[in-house]
Amino acid sequence: MNIVVLVKQVPDTGAERTLSKDDHHLDRDNADLVLDEINERAAEEALRLKEAVGAHVTVVSMGPDSAREAIRKVLAMGADRGIHVCDDRLRGADVPSTAKVLAAAVRTVTDVDLVLAGDAATDGQASAVPAVVADLLGLPQVTRVRELAVDGGEVRAERQTELGEATLFAPLPALVSVTEKINEPRYPSFKGIMAAKKKPLETVDLDDLFPDADLAAFLVTRTRVLEAVPRPPRVGGTLVTDDGSAGRQLAAYLVSEKLI
Repeated sequence: MNIVVLVKQVPDTGAERTLSKDDHHLDRDNADLVLDEINERAAEEALRLKEAVGAHVTVVSMGPDSAREAIRKVLAMGADRGIHVCDDRLRGADVPSTAKVLAAAVRTVTDVDLVLAGDAATDGQASAVPAVVADLLGLPQVTRVRELAVDGGEVRAERQTELGEATLFAPLPALVSVTEKINEPRYPSFKGIMAAKKKPLETVDLDDLFPDADLAAFLVTRTRVLEAVPRPPRVGGTLVTDDGSAGRQLAAYLVSEKLI
């Protein structure tokens, strides 16, 4: 069984983040970057399936040079091989372009049975990339999965949304995106970290993935941030003292702020 897990390196949500002055993208040189939390759980689920059914796990990530660290972490956890899509032309790529590139990278893996991903990355939270990748690959997809099993050529998934719960089945090959409730990721062992250094990690670019395409027409960025301003400092609120007229004061304040 061949499993591909899609992962992403993102800024640490607990650290300070700034935008570059040139293009208003994340200043990665001065950011603390980590393997995305939900993607890490997708990787853990791939490794649990590997242990259960003897699968081969390939890690795919798109990003700058630093994204290799995210791939290496999953290799240290127990994955077998990594593919790093690195190309300066992909800086600021939107959802459709990101999905197109990831789908092309998945196609380089022979006889893929299952593609695993996180439901949403913690930086963009578009929650759309896995669905677009599934569509481009022509695979059935199951989203928002909190429990997964593979048996008899199909996946069985417990799916949870705001509207309720459901048990879904899909034939392999398929794409499954998981939520933060799917599992608790393991920590890489020292032995795993050392072994990861010897595992294959291939770097490819757009020319490798689309050798016959006119990349001049490959629109990787359909939107641009023209201006960004710092978040305004917090100011003191309006204190209402209840001297018998607090209700009228509160109503007057809400009217002045055009809230009522």
